[in-house]
Order: sequence, then C-alpha cells, then structure tokens
Amino acid sequence: MVQSTAKDVDAYLAEVPEERREVLTRLRRLCRAELKEFREAMAYGMPVYQRGGTAEIAFASQKQYISVYLMRGDVREAFEERLAGQDMGKGCLRFRRPESVDFELVRDLLRATAAASGEVC
Repeated sequence: MVQSTAKDVDAYLAEVPEERREVLTRLRRLCRAELKEFREAMAYGMPVYQRGGTAEIAFASQKQYISVYLMRGDVREAFEERLAGQDMGKGCLRFRRPESVDFELVRDLLRATAAASGEVC
C-alpha cells in the first residue's frame, strides 16, 4: 500500500486490501483497549497512538507485510527475548501474512508501552 492520505483510521481501514482489513481492525481494537490514555490519530500515513503528543505505537499495511511500530526502546529491550525470533526492523515488528499476527505478543507489547513512562526513543 502506498502511504495513505486517509484523514482518520476509519478511512484508512476502508482502503486497505480486504484480506488484511479484519486483522488490522483487530489490531485497532486491541490498541484502543490497551492504550486507554493514548489518542488515536493518523500520522506518516498510518494509524498512530499518541501520549502527550508523541506517537508510541503505530500499525500499517505495507506491500509485503503488516507492521507494528514500537517507538519505545525500553519496551523493545524488555521484550528482547520474545522478539528475537520475530521479523524485526529497528522499531518495526513485521508479519508477512495476516494470519501470522501474534496478537498475544502485540497485547503484551501494548500493555508494556502503556505502563512505561519517560522519554520515547
């Protein structure tokens, strides 16, 4: 998917490929449930979850995968063992197939993000 110009997350989800829409909608529900103090917005062409004006979590439908962006280095470090076998970029957890999204891992990452404080890096 080319970077989205959607104005809100509903519009973003409406434009993603149908075979990914259910999984991305489930990711959104999980983010909203676990990140209660965060504001949902669109930034960089994808849904982001901000606290104090800073994005800490995002997700996107990319051409080859579904990505979950983890902007907190402290959370990535705390989950180093669990993330070791995953397809990871610097701050991006990639799932090549919609059915491979590990919702339990994502939930735990979201909970750790919500509990974390301090600077995001």
